[in-house]
Amino acid sequence: MKKFGIGIIGCGNISDIYIKNLGSYSRTEVVAVSDLDLARAQAKASQYSVAKALSTEELLALPEVDCVVNLTIPAVHGSIATQALNAGKHVYNEKPLAIERDEARAMLDLAKSKGLRVGCAPDTFLGAGIQTCQEIIKNGEIGEIVGAQAYMMGRGPEPWHPDPDFFYQRGGGPLFDMGPYYLTALSVLVGPIRRVAGAARATFPTRTVGSGEKKGQVIQVNTPTHLAAVLNFENGAIGSITTSFDISSHKMPPITLHGTTGSMLVGDPNSFGDRVYYRKDGDQDWRWVPLQKEYAGNSRGLGVLDMLLATEENRPHRASGDLAFHVLDVMHAVMESSEQSRYLSIESDFARPEPLPAGFGK
Repeated sequence: MKKFGIGIIGCGNISDIYIKNLGSYSRTEVVAVSDLDLARAQAKASQYSVAKALSTEELLALPEVDCVVNLTIPAVHGSIATQALNAGKHVYNEKPLAIERDEARAMLDLAKSKGLRVGCAPDTFLGAGIQTCQEIIKNGEIGEIVGAQAYMMGRGPEPWHPDPDFFYQRGGGPLFDMGPYYLTALSVLVGPIRRVAGAARATFPTRTVGSGEKKGQVIQVNTPTHLAAVLNFENGAIGSITTSFDISSHKMPPITLHGTTGSMLVGDPNSFGDRVYYRKDGDQDWRWVPLQKEYAGNSRGLGVLDMLLATEENRPHRASGDLAFHVLDVMHAVMESSEQSRYLSIESDFARPEPLPAGFGK
């Protein structure tokens, strides 16, 4: 059976797990890698026995590349994806889909016109944790979802990240960097978001790099670093999300869902297999739910595999461009709502992805 050829553009820290996983699935093979720093691409190719380390243009010209996995910085997600689509390749972007809505919409329209697929991280919702949560909701264990809270709060990545400047520019910050994990999980579990009210601020005007070659370098902060929003879902549920790089410590759970007959602790949506708990009306305490689904370990790349198999099976893929666009749309609306001091409506839509079948990808 044919293997899908994968070309990876961007050989930063996140590339390791994609190369490992996409090199291990029976239907995918990493045939080339690329990076602006060709030496870094060559080092990754050598480390993982990838046949070729090339420039972006050379990689896009390879006939054996069926899909480009775009792991570049957010500022060039849109441009690299557009180049790949114009070269006739399916595209799977690291989150966010693009920086601007217009660029993301143009990307999706281009793919549709060419009969190509666009997917986007995160695919953590395909892991055992959130898949188990989907099963609990489907079985009616906590009733109809009426409320949700999400928290992603910390001091920011500059103490440990060797080159954190992009986290503090447009398209970065806690909402655009980590928000996609939380908003994707909420959208999959609860449904589309139809209205938002947001508030945002940048608490510290500068940040100082704490490690690596750039240690001691001062970064100018040009994007909000503490954001909170109210989310009105299509099904009537009301949620909230807080994302922050300004908080030193907290004890809030990552995601909590509240239903008409109980509540559920979803776990960390940046994990494929965090613990799940729920508590029904009348229970004395929270009950831990053993994960009922597969892919509890770090399975980044699962969304790529699903997208490519979907092209053969003529079905929608789960980590879709439409889902990623909805998340991007919501994040921009949170920022714009804060600037305009009013609720904003969300028009973008997506088909909620079906859970993975047992034995998927085996």
